[in-house]
Amino acid sequence: MPVQEEVIPLMLEQNNDIIALAQTGTGKTAAFGIPLVQMTDITLNEPQALVLCPTRELCIQITADLQSFAVNAKGLNILAVYGGASIENQLRQLKKGVHIIVATPGRLWDLMGRKAVRMNSITNVVLDEADEMLNMGFEESIAEILEKVPGDRRTLLFSATMPMQVASIARKYMNSPLEVTIGTRNAGATNVSHVAYHVNGRDKYQALKRIADSEPEMYGIVFCRTRRDTHDIASKLIADGYNADALHGDLSQAQRDSVMNKFRQRSIQLLIATDVAARGLDVDDLTHIVNFDLPDDIEAYTHRSGRTGRANKKGISIALVSPRERTQLQQIQRKLKTNFKTATVPSGQEICNNQMMSWVKKLESTSVAHHQLRKMVPGVYEALEQLDKDELIRRMAGLEFEKLLSEYHDTPDLQTPKEDGPRKTREKYQNRGLIEDSEGYTRLFINLGKLDGLFPKELIGLVNDSTRGERVNLGRIDLMREFSFFEVESQQAKNLIKSMSNATFRNRRVDVSLAQKDGQAPEGKKEKFPERRKKREKAW
Repeated sequence: MPVQEEVIPLMLEQNNDIIALAQTGTGKTAAFGIPLVQMTDITLNEPQALVLCPTRELCIQITADLQSFAVNAKGLNILAVYGGASIENQLRQLKKGVHIIVATPGRLWDLMGRKAVRMNSITNVVLDEADEMLNMGFEESIAEILEKVPGDRRTLLFSATMPMQVASIARKYMNSPLEVTIGTRNAGATNVSHVAYHVNGRDKYQALKRIADSEPEMYGIVFCRTRRDTHDIASKLIADGYNADALHGDLSQAQRDSVMNKFRQRSIQLLIATDVAARGLDVDDLTHIVNFDLPDDIEAYTHRSGRTGRANKKGISIALVSPRERTQLQQIQRKLKTNFKTATVPSGQEICNNQMMSWVKKLESTSVAHHQLRKMVPGVYEALEQLDKDELIRRMAGLEFEKLLSEYHDTPDLQTPKEDGPRKTREKYQNRGLIEDSEGYTRLFINLGKLDGLFPKELIGLVNDSTRGERVNLGRIDLMREFSFFEVESQQAKNLIKSMSNATFRNRRVDVSLAQKDGQAPEGKKEKFPERRKKREKAW
């Protein structure tokens, strides 16, 4: 793979720090893993290489890959360190001696606090999926870890995109790094086709079903905004007879492992997941990614679509776009420098035809060589001898597709939303706050907006900093020019407002309160000093 051709010689022949920008699924693990295994001194019973990654699943997967690379390096010990697993077992393994540690930042920092990890022999530090680690709020932990490893170590940073936070880490903790860019900076995977279906918000679930029905071989991930959405959509799909399940942050590690094992074995056709739960997932041969909701963070779309089209295979990233998400779609297209193909949700006739042809192909490729079949065939001939070929095919097809035909027979097509005229668009923008709270969520006002540098990542970080130790479930986020709105689970709203009463953001006091029903900023909460607003606007 190109990233391996570039990085492996640099690691083996030079001692420079390296920044490698490449999409997920391009072979990055082997690019750093094979040299790490080769360069490790097995006779030195100390950690010599550290790999930091964002999620438990990716931590386990990288460890398994490194162990496969080291199959002939007898005595090389590689340990996965992550939350959700027994810390006592990890402590015992560290005492026995480990050469390479693969870790999530939170658990590693915990073990370092217990003085269970010796860092003085570390010569190589790898930050894998660096942008995702920073998106998840690990910037402080990463900085503290890098402060503890020897100053003369080599640092390798692997990332799909290069946002400002990643560039800041590179400037502060790397020494004149060489940059390897596979493809275009911050671009999406080249093997992925991007398709947009314009549908009304209320029709998204039906559109998802129709797309899944029209693609009988679909094997993919459906991304949703909130945990509640993943649970609701997965439950509906299961009730409608689909092989689906949900993956979100409320699941225990054992439950996550069970869901992922079934998904990798293809017992599950559609995995319904949030961005946080799916970060770092590496599953072979995904055919589709479906964006049930477009992400607020444009870079999150790059990570979502990068789950398919891996290892030079083709993939499709689908976006279900409601009228209010059209602006987000335009921003994503500009950022990725690509145009989405606009498609129409399949009709009932198209779905039935696609299903029929898929069934015919399966019939053609089905093996009939089993000796038990040969014994049974004469009885089948005898039972069905009164039927001619045409009648037999019709009955077989009817038996196979009775449910599908009854569901889609004479079913009207889903309507594509009409484009809004300029006046209506302006009215919608002015009244975009006039939205009912999502069920179970309360809408809050915050006195910060895009002029202040507030974006979804910053808002999530601000909430996390104000509520340390407490899990806060956010819903929809609407960013305005000078203020914003966001949703939080109703039972958490009162405590969150109290927790954020003393918060500051970039030296500005934060003010959070209940949003008014008219969608406007509460009275007295708007910017009182125009000159201050102008100063902030100029700075921004």
